[in-house]
Amino acid sequence: MDYRKLMKEENESASERFWLSMSRIREIRTEEEIPAPFCKYFQKVAGFLVMLGDLFNELEFEKPGDKTFNELEKRNQILYQDILPANYENSYGNPAFAAERLGEGYGQLLSFLYAELRGEIVYAYEGRLKDMAAYNELFLEVYSLFTMAAWEKRLPSVQDIKEALYWHISDYCDQTVVYRIRECLDPSLSFATDIIREADFSDIRYLYYFGEYISDQELKTAEFLGSLPQETIDKMADTYTEGYRKGFEVMGRDLSKKETVVIRYELGFERMIKKAIENFEALGLKVILYRSPVSAVNKNPGRNAGYFSLGPNKQYVYDHRFDSSIFLNKAFKDRKLDMIKVAYEKYKDLAKKYAGPAVVETFGQKEFAPVNKKEALKFTEKQEKLSVAMSGESARISQNYVPGDETSFTIIAFPVPEIGKDFKEIFKETIEINTLDYEKYKVIQQKIIDILDQAKEVEIKGRGENCTNITVALHQIQNPDRETNFENCVADVNIPLGEVFTSPVLKGTNGTLHVSSVYIGDIMFKNLKLVFKDGMVTDYSCENFSDPEENKGLIRQVIMKNHNLLPMGEFAVGTNTVAYAMAEKFRIIEKLPILIVEKMGPHFAVGDTCYSWAEDSPVYNPNGKEVIARDNEISLLRKEDPGKAYFSCHTDITIPYRELDSIYAVTSSGEKLPVILEGRFAAEGLEELNRPFAGLEKNS
Repeated sequence: MDYRKLMKEENESASERFWLSMSRIREIRTEEEIPAPFCKYFQKVAGFLVMLGDLFNELEFEKPGDKTFNELEKRNQILYQDILPANYENSYGNPAFAAERLGEGYGQLLSFLYAELRGEIVYAYEGRLKDMAAYNELFLEVYSLFTMAAWEKRLPSVQDIKEALYWHISDYCDQTVVYRIRECLDPSLSFATDIIREADFSDIRYLYYFGEYISDQELKTAEFLGSLPQETIDKMADTYTEGYRKGFEVMGRDLSKKETVVIRYELGFERMIKKAIENFEALGLKVILYRSPVSAVNKNPGRNAGYFSLGPNKQYVYDHRFDSSIFLNKAFKDRKLDMIKVAYEKYKDLAKKYAGPAVVETFGQKEFAPVNKKEALKFTEKQEKLSVAMSGESARISQNYVPGDETSFTIIAFPVPEIGKDFKEIFKETIEINTLDYEKYKVIQQKIIDILDQAKEVEIKGRGENCTNITVALHQIQNPDRETNFENCVADVNIPLGEVFTSPVLKGTNGTLHVSSVYIGDIMFKNLKLVFKDGMVTDYSCENFSDPEENKGLIRQVIMKNHNLLPMGEFAVGTNTVAYAMAEKFRIIEKLPILIVEKMGPHFAVGDTCYSWAEDSPVYNPNGKEVIARDNEISLLRKEDPGKAYFSCHTDITIPYRELDSIYAVTSSGEKLPVILEGRFAAEGLEELNRPFAGLEKNS
């Protein structure tokens, strides 16, 4: 069914509600029945909602090409101007401003409400009248609390407002949560896919019809991809989709049983995505494109799951990262989990056909230094535990309908123009890095594995100011002719190639991991240190803020995902010295995503193993040996209680070669076999990996 026709049918039941709400909201723009500070807030927000109602009307009849580029750009700026950095200090979207103008408690709640209502921008573009009607009604409900209290010459209590918000969010879970699961599984929700299929990539006006904020980054990226020869676009897309196909092949999973694949990416790459859609369809897969969520009920702090743009203001997103604290309690957790179960049961046939995600990451964005505002909403300790529990239980529900041992994924990364003047050269070299010789690296990496498989543990030490000193314990190999500890990772699911990895034994894995700087999500951590004892993170620090407690809070949020303890889920040795040489040549190592950086030195992941939810599925290297290190002491608990085995996170942290002194494989007899010495590969047969270093030394 055509998407527009589908939405028209689904909107029929909500049309009358929506227009009734809009009629009342129009009146609020001029009403002055409540105290001045709040009156100004409601008048401003009412004006914003009226604009969105008019936008919905306009978009119903508008066709691509009807408006000029300048008209589309102006409309986009008007929709997002209130939260742009230049205006944010005086925006109700800023909890600090809202608290100052409206008072403590009131400000935070009404800033939350405004942030939720701003989600109606994309609902207008997608034609989701039912969602717009529901949020309009929430606005009117909160406004009515103020008008009723005004009759008694008082304000409603903060608790009354909070309860109104809570019950609305909770009651509408059967709509918001269920639809979110559906859009992750249902290819008939083809809003974004239709835009890409119909776009003329020589005319970048198409970008404005996604409804996201369109910055220079998206425009310049789309213009650049539009200038590339078709064979270059084909090479990019073919590498990406072939990696996905190979993932099923390598893991021995049957792709022919699947019918859908999700593409996640950042706007601007549509020309490549269109070719990828064609490639996936040739594999028998329909593509699903869903937007990164805009409502707090479906958001996951620090994660863009879907398609998205750079956004109007990262500080705005950061300020609202814990907005779910408004409604997160045990009753809500149970309610949301019930709705997730309902949704998966409703769409279980679609879930069975889902093959997994194909992800395009980007890198090169300007560094974001967040400001911690005391007015921003925060989780209590109890809510942190509830959030962790809800995430774990949600993952277990998902596994029941989309088993991890039946799906796969692929992930690839490209730079964006914000990386600087060398963007075009970096982009070209990134394509080459993404297409390095599979066969050559397969042989070289096997030589590293042959050394590591002789070890009972691995010692890793930093050099210079890097104080890394850590010992990683390994599983005991019983049958060396048939078993191995390390997976030989070449270019399939994880592009570019270049690592051998294992799931460490936790007991005996001890020491300090240190890296001077590393990007994790949007945050660049400075002088990040993690301390491990028997494989568990027991202490951590960084130097992003002057206050050590703020630094711990940032790590707890972004890396620890609010867990008190996390195990080391992975240890790997990266071999992609070509990528490292490129990073050093352009001085961009701090801007690279972990996807590439993890191939540029030893890396360690905290959280689940690489085999989570699929530990019982055999994995074999190209030489036929089975990778036996798929579990650790924590993941083995799944056999008793899955709730204790998984953390729903896996965060990689890499020590770049320039900060690395040595990696030794230590045998049971105490012999030390060098893999890397003074930041260079030291074993016989690894000379090819040192060639890019020689080029760097020559140029320096």
